Amino acid sequence: MDRKYLWWPILFIGLALVIAPFALSLPSKASAGERMLNNFQPIMAPASVQTTADYYYKTFVPLGQLVNQMGPMAAQFPALKQAAPVMARVQPGLTHYKLLVDTMQANVQNYKDVNSLPSFRLFTWFFVVPGALLVLLSGWALYPPAGPRFAHIGRPHPAA
Repeated sequence: MDRKYLWWPILFIGLALVIAPFALSLPSKASAGERMLNNFQPIMAPASVQTTADYYYKTFVPLGQLVNQMGPMAAQFPALKQAAPVMARVQPGLTHYKLLVDTMQANVQNYKDVNSLPSFRLFTWFFVVPGALLVLLSGWALYPPAGPRFAHIGRPHPAA
């Protein structure tokens, strides 16, 4: 029985592994991911995240409370009246940046883990190399090289 039909799916899987990374633009996306990780490295260092959280909670949150108290005084002091549009944005800003600070604090270890992976530029090759090997293997099985073939022919055994 000819079993070549079993090699066709392997050939197609190999081709898919070779073609898919390029069809999905994996090389350029992996390079962008690598650049992003490198750019965020100083920001996501544990000490930097802690400094950011300290500024937020120990400086800006108390400043927001002070701004709330200054609102009624703006009518009495003309200089504060000019700052009213800026002061009005402090509380919405605190609300907006709280999510950022909380997310940074929660993801320090996740960032460290992802940043310890091998270069993202290698990801394409994790698909292409096995795919190319499957294509070569199935190609060899489907279209064996031409040349002399030797078949083992057993010797007749004398009847005992």
